Amino acid sequence: MTSVFERAMGADFARLHPMLQRRFGVGLEAGYACVGTGTMKRIRRGPWWTVPFLQIGRLRNILVPDQGTDVPFRIENYPYRDELGRETVTFVREYRIGVRERRFDATMIFSERRGGIVDYLGTHQHLAVDLALAVDDDGSLHLRSDAQRFYEGPLVAFRFPMLFSGRAELHERFDDAVGVYRIRLEVRNRVFGFLFGYEGEFRCEFPEAHDAPARLKPVRTEARE
Repeated sequence: MTSVFERAMGADFARLHPMLQRRFGVGLEAGYACVGTGTMKRIRRGPWWTVPFLQIGRLRNILVPDQGTDVPFRIENYPYRDELGRETVTFVREYRIGVRERRFDATMIFSERRGGIVDYLGTHQHLAVDLALAVDDDGSLHLRSDAQRFYEGPLVAFRFPMLFSGRAELHERFDDAVGVYRIRLEVRNRVFGFLFGYEGEFRCEFPEAHDAPARLKPVRTEARE
């Protein structure tokens, strides 16, 4: 079984820079995790009226409402099999902004039904987001978020209106000259414009792993994709 990213990208996965293939090759069969530490040179948010929206997301570790420069950063990608038997990879990001510690939780699976990766956001997997993945000419990864669905309890399920949410666009590449991963992300709303973004760099270690630490797993596992 290949990694969830390789399954989603097919032949394009081999076009990624070799260090990006290693980073996104995390999986149960591969038997390793990816732990990155570095610095976000800049974390920024939209105008003042976006703050309530970001604060709501913060309650379930979905968005970061703060802004800052030279922010210490950590990302942990561990493979595990969830309660439903699906291979899952954690994407847990932690930031330290002054005395405040912030966390952005996500877990990803490959969905046969949707034909790609579903990214569950937050501690309770309330928001399921389809991801579109592409490879740029320099071997970097280009990720865009697509349709979003909100799930709460057994009876609540609806397509989340994009008027009240944002689309993420991420670029990640490996800088051979200095041996670091460079990342840039922006979240925009089609009406209100820029909501949140960051850019920075990090280095990775690849420890052996066949499961994820409990602290990285969601509180609730959502069956619906």
